[in-house]
Amino acid sequence: MPLKNLSFLVTAQGRPFSPAGFTNWFRDMVREAGLPDGLSPHGLRKATCRRLAEAGCTPHQIMAISGHKSLAEVTRYTVAAGRKDLAVQAMLALDRKEA
Repeated sequence: MPLKNLSFLVTAQGRPFSPAGFTNWFRDMVREAGLPDGLSPHGLRKATCRRLAEAGCTPHQIMAISGHKSLAEVTRYTVAAGRKDLAVQAMLALDRKEA
């Protein structure tokens, strides 16, 4: 059965949030939860992209979750993800080549 609405974050009226509406709602929820000022949906999106990259998701998979429209946008957020593991893999490859 096809889904009627793919939005899972909706207003009290059951409609998808506008970008500004979601930012305002998020800010209210941060305040209500007693979290520090300065948290934003953008920071949450960035953290999610990085965690997806660290979990081994492809850029296209990340784009499907985050709504980014280009690889360049996703790369901006995920370039540092997994850097430690990549460095270890590179050094192991170098060791194998020299052995």
